[in-house]
Amino acid sequence: MPNMLHAGRQLLRSIWKKTSRKLLRAALFFSPEERKTVAERWLRGREQMQRLRQADIVIVSFGKSGRTWLRVMLSRLYQVKHGLSQRYLIGFDNFHSMNRAIPKLFFTHDNYIKDYTGNMDSKADFYAHKVVLLARDPRDVAVSQFFQWQYRMKPNKKILNKYPDQGVAVSIFDFIMDRHAGLPKVIEFMNLWAKERERMQGFFLLRYEDLRAAPEATLGALLEFMGTPGTAAEIREAVEFSSYENMKKMEQKKTFWLSGGRMVPKDRDNPNTYKVRRAKVGGYRDYFDDDQVARIEELVDTTLSPCFGYASRDTASAADMPAADARASGHPA
Repeated sequence: MPNMLHAGRQLLRSIWKKTSRKLLRAALFFSPEERKTVAERWLRGREQMQRLRQADIVIVSFGKSGRTWLRVMLSRLYQVKHGLSQRYLIGFDNFHSMNRAIPKLFFTHDNYIKDYTGNMDSKADFYAHKVVLLARDPRDVAVSQFFQWQYRMKPNKKILNKYPDQGVAVSIFDFIMDRHAGLPKVIEFMNLWAKERERMQGFFLLRYEDLRAAPEATLGALLEFMGTPGTAAEIREAVEFSSYENMKKMEQKKTFWLSGGRMVPKDRDNPNTYKVRRAKVGGYRDYFDDDQVARIEELVDTTLSPCFGYASRDTASAADMPAADARASGHPA
């Protein structure tokens, strides 16, 4: 019964968000498209700021950095620990409402809050929070973003975030090098967080590659930072449940249909339309010739903060690198 009540509350929230955006667009019907975009970004920023203020832990990532995988992993950990249904994915306060020992987790791509607060060049909005930054090699992120844009991204999201328009033919290399949509945008996002990380109440750098190379150790360290440590058996179950193979099966079966469209393929016959697509570390090289790879790697080497360890000269495997860079302070707020 509590699960169904929560599902109903989530549905009402979703309906209200969509309705408020449509009403805003209707009120600005005769306004230029640019003004509509500015207004909607402000509205989305206000919605997200309300959640940020209430959150115990903030999990920030650029899109396509492995957030869904992490969400499934954490969901399973708390399901096992607290006896919850596996039909739900953790999202903000839904698990917290079922068991108060579970923190309110605010997952964000950090797209819109700055449009509401005006803090464009800093992360001042996050200073009072414990923040987990989920990072992934920006070259892999940019390639995954290309397929997200091509197959899964809604037309309005393309406009809001300055991606190429619906139906425009763009090669994968041109997309990757585009400053509004590709690698430069990912690097800019990561660099600002690297610059501001010491100003958070607590900061944990969680690298996708470390989760792949040493999932149990890395998840264990993350849970300690979050203030909700797990046993070895709970962590092992969460890692096994969120394996690539199992997540593909769950997406095909629509296991998490109660959590919206996060884990639903757009076309079951096209693997590029799945949320769980390849999950390959360094897979960006498969899409470019040697000259293009060299240009991509030069951009990363010359502009990305070294704190992430993604320079092309860094040939050490993920297992040879630190599992995480954590600086915790106290317990979840």
